[in-house]
Amino acid sequence: MSSSTVLRELQRDFEAKSNDLSKLQKDIAKNHQVRKKYTIQLGENELVLKELDILNEDANVYKLIGPVLVKQDLAEANANVRKRIEYISAELKRLDGNLQDLEEKQNSKKEAMFKLQERIQSLQAGKAKA
Repeated sequence: MSSSTVLRELQRDFEAKSNDLSKLQKDIAKNHQVRKKYTIQLGENELVLKELDILNEDANVYKLIGPVLVKQDLAEANANVRKRIEYISAELKRLDGNLQDLEEKQNSKKEAMFKLQERIQSLQAGKAKA
């Protein structure tokens, strides 16, 4: 196989890896957006839990369901908020694991691209000498 054919093949491979890297970076950005949304929700729910904790046991608690406020038991409201916090925390943990995997793949792609780029440059330098 001629060096120009090998060079073209390496350049195609480099472009494919570049596209893969771009997709990974988009996935990482999306993960950050979702994580930000869950972090905000977690903060809001923790604030609600603090508010519920300072209420007297006989206080009236209402839950917004559609356009209607429905009376809810304080213990039930407290349990619902705690479950929501537990769910959001689990989602954040899952997103963190997913993000770590994506970042490892991204670093691996970058390393492979760097090695490929070095090969391309060495082939081009050898071709220039010939």
